[in-house]
Amino acid sequence: MFARTFLRTSRTRATAQYRPPISHIFPPTPNAAPCQRWHKARQYTTREAARQLFNKHPYSVSLAAFCILSSAGFLVYANYYYQTYIIGVFQPFPEPVAKSLRRALYYTNISLSPKDALKYYKQALATADELGMDPFSDEILGVKIQVAALMEKIQQYEKAIEVLEIVRGDCLKWIEVLGGRPGNEGKRTKVLGKAVGISVKLGDLYANYYVQDKETAEERLVWAVETVLKEKKRREEEGVKEGEGNWMTDEEFGGALEALAHHYEEKNLHYLAAPLFLQSLAFTPTTNCHAVTLMTNLSASLAQQHPQNPQPPSLDPLPTAKSWSLTALQTASKIPPDARSDECHQGCAVATYNLGEIAERSGDLQEARRRYVEAGRLAGEAGFQEGVERARKAVGRLAGAGGGKNG
Repeated sequence: MFARTFLRTSRTRATAQYRPPISHIFPPTPNAAPCQRWHKARQYTTREAARQLFNKHPYSVSLAAFCILSSAGFLVYANYYYQTYIIGVFQPFPEPVAKSLRRALYYTNISLSPKDALKYYKQALATADELGMDPFSDEILGVKIQVAALMEKIQQYEKAIEVLEIVRGDCLKWIEVLGGRPGNEGKRTKVLGKAVGISVKLGDLYANYYVQDKETAEERLVWAVETVLKEKKRREEEGVKEGEGNWMTDEEFGGALEALAHHYEEKNLHYLAAPLFLQSLAFTPTTNCHAVTLMTNLSASLAQQHPQNPQPPSLDPLPTAKSWSLTALQTASKIPPDARSDECHQGCAVATYNLGEIAERSGDLQEARRRYVEAGRLAGEAGFQEGVERARKAVGRLAGAGGGKNG
């Protein structure tokens, strides 16, 4: 590029010193027609040669053209990817920090090497500290959370928990000491939001099959939900202070409630899970496929509260559970096809299966079989193999109980 610039500059200077007359470039001719005829003939010959080449080698020429266009497209995409994901992602960081992070992410996402990745993560954090970056900024907290994600990726769950507990403790300490000072209102909102998100993730990790610390998982999830509700209530009563900014989005709030609901569901505490699913649903638009999932979860939690002994109709949760499963199917049917994801299709399969279980518990075995068969079909169309297997087993169970006749 420097050579081209130099040549271009030299040529400009030469032109400035000496401008040859036009006649020197195009000598006078009595008639310009021969030049024009030559130009047209050349244009015709090139086109004709290309046509002849294509007629002789149609496949080779087509393949060559495809390769050239594909290469050009790849170069354009590579440049876009580099500018957006390689350069753009690291723009908030000083270059010395960004350099270490690029290497850390390379050893995290491309050529997995935990030892090298940790080395460069530590290097990036040390450099950031030397350069005076805010340790509670979104960027630096994000790097620390990424270290925990690496530990989880290599199934070092205890290490991931250790990292997140340190980050969470630091956030809470900052809120306690500096969060109430004037001028820190906006930062307090961000740091508190990070603490809530980390607590939800810790709840998931503590409940992991390889950790199995259900008590601590519940503590972290309950703290997250209570903190969200307290902050929401404080803002409603006192008003939003200048500079505080927005609190958590509806999606984040609903996610915290849903995480705690799933925790109670796994402990068979469905009477605690159901109201949390309902509250989470209140923060989820019905045009979203996740609303279908929440409705099916709510239906299942209600259905599993069904007591063995007969109850008065007013206390029987099965009619309400059935209503939520039907509502899930109706909601899914109203979502435009281009907005329907796999979550919608799987939600429909689960809702239909729930209706089968409710019918079976109510003694309507023919209706139960019809729903199970339909659930299996929907699960198969969605590629939801677990749903297919559960529906097949349910149909087999009914057949053994004498409810598998066609009708």
